[in-house]
Amino acid sequence: MAFIFVHFHLAQTTLNPTSYPAKQEILLSETAPTSMSFVICIFPECPPLGLESLRVKDTQLQASSIKHYGLGPHRGRLNIQSGLEDGDEYDGAWCAKYEDKKQWLEVDALRPTLFTGVILQGRNSIWSWDWVHTYKVQLSNDSMVWKPSMNGSREAVFEGNQDVETPVLALLPEPMVARYLRINPQTWFENGTICLRAEVLGCPIPDPNNIYLLEAEQGSREKLDFRHHNYKEMRKLMKVVNEECPDITRIYSIGKSYQGLKLYVMEISDNPGTHELGEPEFRYVAGMHGNEVLGRELLLNLMQYMCREYKLGNQRVVRLIKETRIHLLPSMNPDGYEMAYKKGSELASWALGRYSYEGIDMNHNFADLNSVMWDAQELETDKSKLINHYFPLPENYTSEHAFVASETRAVINWMQTIPFVLSANLHGGELVVTYPFDMTRDWAPYEHTPTPDDSFFRWLATVYASTNQVMSNPDRRTCHYKDFLQNNNIINGASWHTVPGSMNDFSYLHTNCFEVTVELSCDKFPHASELPTEWENNKESLLVYMEQVHRGIKGVIRDKDTEAGIADAIIKVEDIDHHIRSAFDGDYWRLLNPGEYEVTVSAEGYFSSRRLCRVEYEHYPTICDFHITKTPKQRLREILARGGKIPKDLQLRLRQLRLRKLRASTKAINRRRAQEHRARQRRAD
Repeated sequence: MAFIFVHFHLAQTTLNPTSYPAKQEILLSETAPTSMSFVICIFPECPPLGLESLRVKDTQLQASSIKHYGLGPHRGRLNIQSGLEDGDEYDGAWCAKYEDKKQWLEVDALRPTLFTGVILQGRNSIWSWDWVHTYKVQLSNDSMVWKPSMNGSREAVFEGNQDVETPVLALLPEPMVARYLRINPQTWFENGTICLRAEVLGCPIPDPNNIYLLEAEQGSREKLDFRHHNYKEMRKLMKVVNEECPDITRIYSIGKSYQGLKLYVMEISDNPGTHELGEPEFRYVAGMHGNEVLGRELLLNLMQYMCREYKLGNQRVVRLIKETRIHLLPSMNPDGYEMAYKKGSELASWALGRYSYEGIDMNHNFADLNSVMWDAQELETDKSKLINHYFPLPENYTSEHAFVASETRAVINWMQTIPFVLSANLHGGELVVTYPFDMTRDWAPYEHTPTPDDSFFRWLATVYASTNQVMSNPDRRTCHYKDFLQNNNIINGASWHTVPGSMNDFSYLHTNCFEVTVELSCDKFPHASELPTEWENNKESLLVYMEQVHRGIKGVIRDKDTEAGIADAIIKVEDIDHHIRSAFDGDYWRLLNPGEYEVTVSAEGYFSSRRLCRVEYEHYPTICDFHITKTPKQRLREILARGGKIPKDLQLRLRQLRLRKLRASTKAINRRRAQEHRARQRRAD
């Protein structure tokens, strides 16, 4: 990383830096105030002002002209995505009304800023191709008198784009201090018009007289490692956390990526490495799309935070760790991340690194169990024979040649090994929480498609969205073209757009685990300078969502005679057509909203048992244990399998069952014969 050290007096128009990597002059707008003097300490490479992240408000963007409102200056933001309709209010760039060299897009930084560069991109549209080939840059301190960026004695002309999506960075030959910056297109795609999306790089000039502003700019008071971590750095950070908190952490791998990078998980628990009876298992997964990187950094921050707070005795964190086994997978797609990381936060484009190395979108790569379920519902006339949970993997999905990413296979195996109860899958590019089903029933582009647990999924989504500092802000701006504010920043996934083979749907239909997707930020790859603020935006949400794993009922299903836990017992909740199963020790967890529920437990070879379980509003589960009795046939099978002698009580019980069965069959035969006799008499008459 390069650094800039600047010591100057604002009365001068040309500033000589003590040290700058390219040994260039730093210029000041001619209209700068003459009574101000600063010493600017060492700057890192100047970050983006925040057009893409929306830190720059719409009111800070002006333009010479606009083609129509949907192509106004507020849409001239790097990587902004458009709606399907050209001409609507959510178009994909700023576009000028006129095609001449007098057009400009203006950014107001609101304070003196050391401008160092501009990133340009063409228009996002499925109907139009528009981009700027070359442009000039002008700067001002009052938006009236403008000074051009110079390349020696000539006005600098910067290279723009050759396509609509690839971001192109241009560094100013001479970094300049000013408040306003204008991008002035000179040439553009001959078959298009003047359209662009942009980001501006600049270091705000600190005001040493305003300590409150300086504190606010830090973003977070937490002493965490706020930067982007490549694979080696991520692994190193996880190791450091493990060494600092060896009693509550464990690092393990669930498999490898296509290129052989291990998929590392950090476990946080008071007894790492062990499933404790009755303790629920929770997971966060990030980085399914490698270029959606905020989730990765948030989970690394969360590891550090929980380790430190546990050692400090933070009771909330201590309780979470003692009562929950937490698993954090920060990078499900490390191959894709490494591709995006090499380009950097502003130059990775909207899609680079999204897919696995093989080109697979893992968000569509899990087995489509929705279609299996819906097809069975249409074909089966006897509804009592339908299953509604634990759908097996389709045979073609498990073959060696199935188009399934190695990363997806690893996660599925992980799901089958650990009895997860609750999960969230962290993405980026929007601000919303989506919940299952993600796939529409009739392959419509979008259609509300709820699960039987819709009310609880809505609760889960609301818990995260309502505690997120950005999502819960009623005045926040729409990220791209979809307004999620009207739905309180939660949405049924299929109502947004259909996603066959999503991890959320698969998790719900193949395992006991409830899972939602959290879209964390408008910017898929926020600059490192944004990470402290993003941590503060999401810290409470990450914690309170984990706490929801303790909402509902839980218990242990045991054999009444031996007290042994019973695995794979089926737990049915009246009026909710989705069952779950007990884990290998017989313990289970059923997520439910407050209320009274009739719960039935059944297991192969046992009589079923039913009881009422009431869920309260407190943040702890209701204990509902079950003791169930083996059927006589099951007892007989087990005795005969051991070569044992049948006890007298079982002999008597079997004899009673045979007599009961004989009486029932005799009654059925007599009824049938009576019906046949009456039918013969009617025919004779």
